[in-house]
Amino acid sequence: MKSVTVSIDVPQTPEQVYDFLDVMAHHERFTNHYLTDWRYSGHDRGIGSCATVSAALGGTKTDVTIEVVEADPPRRIVERNASAAGRRLAHGTYTIEPLQTGGSHVSFTYAWVQTPLTDRLLTPVVRATIRRANRTVMRRLATELARHSPTAGS
Repeated sequence: MKSVTVSIDVPQTPEQVYDFLDVMAHHERFTNHYLTDWRYSGHDRGIGSCATVSAALGGTKTDVTIEVVEADPPRRIVERNASAAGRRLAHGTYTIEPLQTGGSHVSFTYAWVQTPLTDRLLTPVVRATIRRANRTVMRRLATELARHSPTAGS
């Protein structure tokens, strides 16, 4: 399946955005509209931080394990996601780029590595559902960043 990317511009610096996203527990604050029952393991931040969540999308509910597997401060965080008893594997990548006017451009790309047959048969619906949920994630991330970090130049 082709990946899905969503993005948003925020007034915080790349360092501020990265510092917030680097803490796994912070993700609950902007994804809890569809990811619930967060259970943490591993490190609090950085490579090896991990959470298992219940994902409710498209009328189905499944457990997903999310683990940070790559980090390039303050530019990129890559998470490995596993669900559907290991039949669904994906990577979620946050990319943070400085804006010339100050602040940051934050992108999140969800890329499937392996998918169950039902996901492949429903590709357009699955991609649209993920895109819609992650657009909401980006808006909520901007709100949480505003609560957590002052804006650039403040």
